[in-house]
Amino acid sequence: MRLAAERVAPGSWGGHRTIGAAVRAAKPGAVITVQAGTYTESLVLDKDVSLVAKGTVRLVAARGPALTVHAGRAEVRGFALESDAPRDPVVLLRGGEPVLRDCEITGGRVEIAGTTTARLGGCTVRRAGAAAVRLTGTGHAVLEDVTLAGCTGEGLRVEDEARAEVSDSLIDGVTGHGVVVSGGAHVRLSRCEVRACGESAVLVGGHATASLDECRLHGAGGQGLWTRGTAGRRAPAAEGAAHEAGDPGHGVRLRDCEIFRTAGAGVLAEDDSAVRLHGCHVHHTEGAAVFVTGKASGELISVRAVDCADSALVVSAAGQVTGRDCTFARTGANGVYAVGEPDLALTDCTVRDTAYTAVHLSGSARLSASGCTVTGTPEYGLRVTARAELLATGCAVSGAELAGVVVEDGDAALRDCRVSGGRDGVRLRTSHRPLLARCAIEGSAETGVRIGPGTGARLENVTVTGSGGAGLLLEEDSTAVIEDGTVDASGGSGVVVRAGARPEVRGLTVEGAAKNALYVDEGGAGRYEDCRLTGSRFPAVYAAARSRVLLRRCAVTGTETDLLRAEDAEVRAEDCHVEDVAEPLLPSLAPPGEARAVLTAVPAHRAPARTGPGDPEEGARDPEEAAAELAGLHAELDRLVGLDGVKREVLTLTRLMQMVKVRQEAGLAPPPLSRHLVFAGNAGTGKTTVARLYGGFLAALGLLSRGHLVETDRGDLVGEYVGHTAPRTTAVFKRALGGVLFIDEAYSLVPQGQMTDFGSEAVATLVKLMEDHRDEVVVIVAGYPSEMDRLLGSNAGLASRFTRTLHFDDYSPPELVRIVQYQAARHEYACAPETVEALHDYFETLPRGERFGNGRSARQVFQRMTERHAARVAELDLSPAGLAAAEPDLLTALRTADLPPEGAL
Repeated sequence: MRLAAERVAPGSWGGHRTIGAAVRAAKPGAVITVQAGTYTESLVLDKDVSLVAKGTVRLVAARGPALTVHAGRAEVRGFALESDAPRDPVVLLRGGEPVLRDCEITGGRVEIAGTTTARLGGCTVRRAGAAAVRLTGTGHAVLEDVTLAGCTGEGLRVEDEARAEVSDSLIDGVTGHGVVVSGGAHVRLSRCEVRACGESAVLVGGHATASLDECRLHGAGGQGLWTRGTAGRRAPAAEGAAHEAGDPGHGVRLRDCEIFRTAGAGVLAEDDSAVRLHGCHVHHTEGAAVFVTGKASGELISVRAVDCADSALVVSAAGQVTGRDCTFARTGANGVYAVGEPDLALTDCTVRDTAYTAVHLSGSARLSASGCTVTGTPEYGLRVTARAELLATGCAVSGAELAGVVVEDGDAALRDCRVSGGRDGVRLRTSHRPLLARCAIEGSAETGVRIGPGTGARLENVTVTGSGGAGLLLEEDSTAVIEDGTVDASGGSGVVVRAGARPEVRGLTVEGAAKNALYVDEGGAGRYEDCRLTGSRFPAVYAAARSRVLLRRCAVTGTETDLLRAEDAEVRAEDCHVEDVAEPLLPSLAPPGEARAVLTAVPAHRAPARTGPGDPEEGARDPEEAAAELAGLHAELDRLVGLDGVKREVLTLTRLMQMVKVRQEAGLAPPPLSRHLVFAGNAGTGKTTVARLYGGFLAALGLLSRGHLVETDRGDLVGEYVGHTAPRTTAVFKRALGGVLFIDEAYSLVPQGQMTDFGSEAVATLVKLMEDHRDEVVVIVAGYPSEMDRLLGSNAGLASRFTRTLHFDDYSPPELVRIVQYQAARHEYACAPETVEALHDYFETLPRGERFGNGRSARQVFQRMTERHAARVAELDLSPAGLAAAEPDLLTALRTADLPPEGAL
């Protein structure tokens, strides 16, 4: 049966003059052909009818829309529909099931309203205002091969409960958002391109949903994808139903999409929205590649977020992100940055080649990372600050220039992780107790694991290999627990314990240390059980002054000396085993049958330092004890070689301080006296030793609560970034409360000609802290004389607080000889008279250039003499019996032949 037909052909016999006349005459199902021409009329369709253009047919709106459809299955094919009211509809589809194919729509929008089910295929909408295509109500539209371009508003707007399915289409050059989905609407885009929008490419708000498959969003003036409100959220029941039905149309989901060259973030999810990205590529964004904030959530699967000017993944506020098999790389900032109270879980992800720290956690952020790889950053691999938490399992960190893992104030647990390279492998400085379990730290330039001041940490079966400096560094007042594990081939000492640190170490093996296997600094302590110390080049254990060391069931093998200790170090040994050691000491310490032996007692004049203001005995100091301690300190000061002027200054200051104390006890005001000092002198002139004694004097007089020495320098005080310096300086300063803060090379805080350096912030912070804690601390700044004047001149407040300078002169040749003699007597050697005379000549001619270190040079001369002495005796090739029968001083006398050759230092 042939369908009824009508023809529009003005001026032709048998044709209608207007399209409207043909429509009115047509029966349902009729096909109306329209000859080429321009028709100025507003066409209304309410029945099943097809309009087909023959040639170029322009339908120009006379009043209102050019085309309105109220009902029926109307089809319009090949028309050019035009209007001169861009903000109004040029096509209004209010009902029925209309179809527009191959139409050019210009100067107004296409509006689909009510319950309309519409289809647009091969159509173009240009120069519309407000929106090129707008869906409202409960309408449904299918757009195929559609172009929306050059519009002064949005490209596609879908609102209320409407639905749109768009495929193989282009939205280009609109001044607003490319696609807007709001209310409870849903949009599905397949193989579409949205480009060069003035704002975001796709905006999903309200409680709307959207799915994008194989789409390209680029060149947006805002975000690539922006979700807000509760977009993408659904009730648990609806979520389960959608999952069972296999419906991909719920949520906000992107699969195999590309988002790039956006002025804002590639993906921004905020408020309570939720977004899921699968197989997407986000790159070359001016903002973050993916930004999740508010209470929004994001699920990322096989996402590549790369080449962005900002961070690849930013999660803030209470955002939640899960990521699996993702790559975050080549960023202008961080790879992953989390701040606020977000929760992140990353599995098998890669973060690499970032301009800032690869993964930075701040605020109360929490990250669970499993099987992730972090590499290639000029800063830190993983950094945990403030109250943030890191749980890392099976992760690998490499190529971080500053440190692989840093925990500052936050908390972390690392299990089965590998950290390679970096200045430090792992750096911990927090009030929490971070955990490292079954981790491997390899090839750090300085320290393998650095446990910062006051930090408690737990290390279980950790392996540290090939560090340039110490394998494990336990800084002041730290309380680490170390169980099992290995420190191998460290460039410095295997384990270094600073003042006040009290580690508990069990089952640790230290092998092949370039220096000591265990170095316990002045005032350090610790218990070391079932440890194995082997192959160290220096004595296996070194215990400095006032250190307290307990060795229980430890084994020392393959080293020249098992123990070297200072006079007032306290070392206890129980059931220790020594093998293949040239000069064993540990086996001879305890008499047979006794498990424990105290190697050296603390001298009577050096009572242990008090613990600080909370010490229960504070304020009840025994006058006789204080007098004995002062006498001991005076004796120790007198034993120092040279420094006659410095000694007089210190004694004068001591007498002044005693007068201050007497006046205070008598209820009189103390005289105006600054306790802060400048120590001006070259390297190796005893500045640190005198600073320690000065603190002891003030503590003995009751003017300082502890008198301990905290030694620091620019590296500890000055941060790497804006805002980091003041907290770092404050933390170091607070460790010195009750004692002496000794800043070595203090002039480096104000580098020559660098007025904007962060060091000036450190100086300003110090000045304020010195004022706030004027009676609780003494600050001593030290350095070369010519440089210290420049430091004081850099800050008026600093200069006013340092009114006394102590000058440390270089040691004269006779004084250097006395230092060598002191070292010899301390280590049971003796210098023959001709050797002493040769030493005078040696130091007279020793060049005093940049490498000359005063006392340090004298100690180096003594060390070289002992090495040459040992080689000389070994050349005699005497048997043990021959050595016993040799001259009595063969093993102790240092001869002129033992002096190092000229230029050997």
